Amino acid sequence: MIISPFLQNDAAFFIKHQSFHGGTYWRRSQGQSKRRECSAIFASVESPAKALRLILQSPGIHQGPACFDALSAKLVERAGFEFCFTSGFSISAARLGLPDVGLISYGEMVDQGNQITQAVSIPVIGDGDTGYGNSMNVKRTVKGYIKAGFAGIILEDQMAPKACGHTRGRKVVSREESIMRIKAAIDARKESGSDIIIIARTDSRQAISFEESLRRSQAFGDVGADVLFIDALASNEEMKAFCEIAPLIPKMANMLEGGGKTPILSPNELEELGFKIVAYPLSLIGCSIRAMEDALIAIKGGRIPPPSRLPSFEEVKEIIGFNDYYEEEKCYTIREDSLPALQRGYSSQGSDFIETSMIENNTDERTRGQTDSVVVSVSPYLNDENSSNGSNTSLSRILSTTLRIKITGRDGMEKLDIRIPGGFLDRISNIIPELVGVNIKEKLEETSKKSLLMPKRECLF
Repeated sequence: MIISPFLQNDAAFFIKHQSFHGGTYWRRSQGQSKRRECSAIFASVESPAKALRLILQSPGIHQGPACFDALSAKLVERAGFEFCFTSGFSISAARLGLPDVGLISYGEMVDQGNQITQAVSIPVIGDGDTGYGNSMNVKRTVKGYIKAGFAGIILEDQMAPKACGHTRGRKVVSREESIMRIKAAIDARKESGSDIIIIARTDSRQAISFEESLRRSQAFGDVGADVLFIDALASNEEMKAFCEIAPLIPKMANMLEGGGKTPILSPNELEELGFKIVAYPLSLIGCSIRAMEDALIAIKGGRIPPPSRLPSFEEVKEIIGFNDYYEEEKCYTIREDSLPALQRGYSSQGSDFIETSMIENNTDERTRGQTDSVVVSVSPYLNDENSSNGSNTSLSRILSTTLRIKITGRDGMEKLDIRIPGGFLDRISNIIPELVGVNIKEKLEETSKKSLLMPKRECLF
């Protein structure tokens, strides 16, 4: 990837400050293995949009892969990219399993975007399609994307239903209407008190002509668009001519992988032409599709994907964030010895845990240091088809069913009443006598004998 000199020249500055999402960022100065040190992107950044503006103002060209969900966005961040895009094409494919032909709605895109922005600390540029209607819809869309945490939004001039930029059948609204969409977006930004980046896209290169796409781009810049983008430019010459208009406004390139209309150029070549940011819309969704197909072929053949294609379980947990969760969880751990006895090790029905603090010390001065005498009853819980019955009950059967254990103090107060797996009770029966002075093995034998006399499905409590 290309890392701008702005970041390369001040790695320590890049590391030590807190990020605007309160999250963590890659420790580039120490390599990929030492990431997530609660470090920040920029010292004075107050919002994702401001972080993106700093990137646009820094030297060099900046690459942004397109994600489609929270996990793919996290992978982009882990790889060390400064920002990422969302791809309407990929989100429609991943979320709906449908083509990018205007079927996905504003609400679905905002919901997906909210999940993505919350998962990462880098700025995210959202695909706003046409704004989902007229200029008033555009205003609502921009305000919704701001609330969802996007740093930027791409708005295009296609007619509904829209189409993917490199596919057939595209039509655009009039130049006047396309300009009003961008003006509405800028007004929505002002009304929201936001600094979201407005990226004005035109699809008129393929729908009308290259000349018309240049005229529209110039007009978008005149009304205040922050970045200009002509999709599906057809040659290096067209790309160069585009970068020469409105020279003070950053230009965006789209490298549609696998056979789009625009030539695939390296970042250095794009920078020489005059581009500032470049999107890679299909790399992640395309590679994901192929990897899943290969995995399914392997599984169907009685195998699993080879280690070279399948991360270890530990790697998967690290990527998803289990280790970070465990570390943070320690901040809220409560010492068991600070809790009342009956609140320790609570176990609900079906749990594999048993209350071990079954006895409370007598606080009476005459009996201090002594243990209450207790009554322990053990009975099978026979409210299910798998419970023991009169025809097949035995000790082994008792141990394979659910048991009810009830402990009552000498004062008649109930100390414990829970249901636990019989096998688990048998495994800890050697330590129970030390706790309550009752031989649990004898209790289990007695329960087994009593159960032989019981009618089917009767409950002992």
